[in-house]
Amino acid sequence: MRDSMTTTAFTLEGYRVVKNLGVVRGITVRSRSILGTIGGSLQTLLGGNITLFTELCEKTRAEAFEMMVGHAEQLGANAIVGIRYDGAEVMQGVSEVLCYGTAQVVEAP
Repeated sequence: MRDSMTTTAFTLEGYRVVKNLGVVRGITVRSRSILGTIGGSLQTLLGGNITLFTELCEKTRAEAFEMMVGHAEQLGANAIVGIRYDGAEVMQGVSEVLCYGTAQVVEAP
């Protein structure tokens, strides 16, 4: 699925909905490594962007997004609208990220 066929909006401009396939999701659970925790802790002493945690968060969100796209493709979708992210701490140092949206089959009018 092309990135242009995914959106946080609830419609995909220039396309009409042929079929709604329902909610699709991708979920991943990650923990910080001991080295990442130590490195991130050291970066907090200097202030600014904590790049180790930023990279971990970005990789986690990308993985959840790709899982959601895979779920949509399994259903036969060619678009996903209303994409959202949610996250929670499962236990100390372990977080989950959920990416979800509505899978659709769309076509150009």
